[in-house]
This record gives sequence, C-alpha cells and structure tokens, in this order.
Amino acid sequence: MDREELIREIERLKRDLDVIVVAHYYQKDEVFQLADITGDSLELAKKTIESPNEFVVFCGVGFMGESVKVLNPKKRVLMPKVACCSMAKMIDGNYFDKSIEILENSGISKDEILPITYINSSAEIKAKVGEMGGTVCTSSNAENIISKALKSGKKILFVPDRCLGQNIANKMKLKSTILDIFDEAPKEEYREANIICYDGFCSVHQLFSVDDIDFYREKYPDILVAVHPECDPAVVEKADFVGSTSQIIKFV
Repeated sequence: MDREELIREIERLKRDLDVIVVAHYYQKDEVFQLADITGDSLELAKKTIESPNEFVVFCGVGFMGESVKVLNPKKRVLMPKVACCSMAKMIDGNYFDKSIEILENSGISKDEILPITYINSSAEIKAKVGEMGGTVCTSSNAENIISKALKSGKKILFVPDRCLGQNIANKMKLKSTILDIFDEAPKEEYREANIICYDGFCSVHQLFSVDDIDFYREKYPDILVAVHPECDPAVVEKADFVGSTSQIIKFV
C-alpha cells in the first residue's frame, strides 16, 4: 500500500468508525496533516468537547489524552501506550505527598500550602492538587493563575516543572526556590519563598542552552529567538520572546 492509498484508507476508517483524529503541534507533518483537530494540549481538550464523534484517536502524550478524557468523559479516547511525557513521569502521588511532608517539616502547615499543577501532569496529580483546593494551569495562563493564587496568602507549591515555575516567578519579581524531594531536612528557604517549585523538568527543553542562542546570534545577527517557558531560566532570560506553543506560532 503506497502513501496515497494509506491516506485514503485512513480517511475511510475515520468515516466508517465515527473517529476523529486529534494531533498536538509537536506531531510529524504526515500525522498533523491527517488530523481533524490540532492545537496545544489545552486547545485539544477544549476543541474535542465540540466534536460529535464517539471515538477520539489522540496523537500526543499520555497526560494530554487523560486531559481530553477528563473533559470529555463520554468519549472513548485511544492513544499509544508508548506515548509518555518525561516531566509528567517525574512526579506521582507518593512524591506529591512527600513534597507536602517536606514542607511541613520546615514549619509550613498543609493548610498554608496552595498547590498548582502544570497541565503536563497525570490525572492523579491533578486530583491531589484539587483535593487541596489548588488548580491546573497551562504555560499561557500560568502567570495569571499564580497571580490570583498569591492573593490567598498561602505558599505556592508549583508542580512538576521547576523551569516554568521559576520563569513565572522571575517575571513577577517573586522569590522562588526548588524543593529537594530527596532531602527531608527543614529549610529556611522554603519558608522565605513565594513559590516553591518541584524539581521536575522537560528533558527536551533542557537540551537548549545559552550557548545555542549565542551561536545562532553570531551566525545570524538579525535572528529573533523564541523559546518556551519550559526552558531553563538562563535561556529564557536571553530570548527575544517567551511563550506557549500557540503563542510562539502566532509570534512567528
């Protein structure tokens, strides 16, 4: 079966089986072009609500498919088991509970903690955050969410991405620190910080460095550098534009 025949067969199966294909911006072009709905993780979850199709073939990573299912409980969401997010895998329910215990050891009671989880997290983490009165944010609304959360007067525990948490804190001129999950000793820095960031990160965005920016600016003097806030704070500091996937696309 050649490429054209394969595409026709996929389109036929979509019609016959009442399937809608949803693809994240990160997908390969050949997959992206076959999708009925495209966007970033939040856009996909919201747009799928409007679809009448019973079956959703999700082309993205695990937490994204979970988010689609949470917002569309009556739909059947199908996706490969191998599709995972390294950042989302860095925290589970046990590590979340341990994070709270570590902060309690430093004199911060559970009632004084307001957790916020990045959408790049499992449904388990989102549930635990919700049980404590916290909320979920995206890279595009994290600053607004954190700004409102600070009005509670509580300590913000931001999970799982330390980079997004630190970058928002830097932009808002807030004091942040990273929670060491493997060190249970009391720390004054936890009590002094406005935002306490869990030590998770995106393994892909961590590959981008300040040296990369310097190299391309030297090679192309008029270049503009756009980065995602999952990048290291040092990289974000040197960029011309910082934004979510959708915001970067609009910028370009």
